[in-house]
Amino acid sequence: MLKTLKDLFDSLVPPAASASPASADHALHLAAAVMLVEVMRAAPEIKPVERQHVLQALRGKFDLHDDELARLVELAVAEARTSTDYFRFTNVINERFDMAQKIRMVEAMWGVAYADGHLDAHENHVMWRIADLLHVPHGAYISAKMRARDAGGGS
Repeated sequence: MLKTLKDLFDSLVPPAASASPASADHALHLAAAVMLVEVMRAAPEIKPVERQHVLQALRGKFDLHDDELARLVELAVAEARTSTDYFRFTNVINERFDMAQKIRMVEAMWGVAYADGHLDAHENHVMWRIADLLHVPHGAYISAKMRARDAGGGS
């Protein structure tokens, strides 16, 4: 029974010492992609322009080829569907991003929310929850929102 519990804990929290730099980078890419996808999924209907904005944001943040980006978004959608919370993903971002990078991440997420020209109440709520978990100060959160809104022409 103790081995079963240990196996369960090991599957939930893999040892950090065994993580390679490549797997750490993959975890960061996936975490960022899931956060962007969660904003896209918050609206009642996912629009192609939102998906394009997710791809564009990931392309700007990470040096990945188009096929890698497409696969990353596929994985992020699958993870977002089965995940029960955001902590697993925001924790990776908090460990690897400084505050300026987290603010740019929040701005990219706002860009997804405004990509279709309309901010849905669910998108707004998801943004607030994720920004809070990323420890982004409220003023920076609002500034990122305004920059994304002005860039996207949203309401």
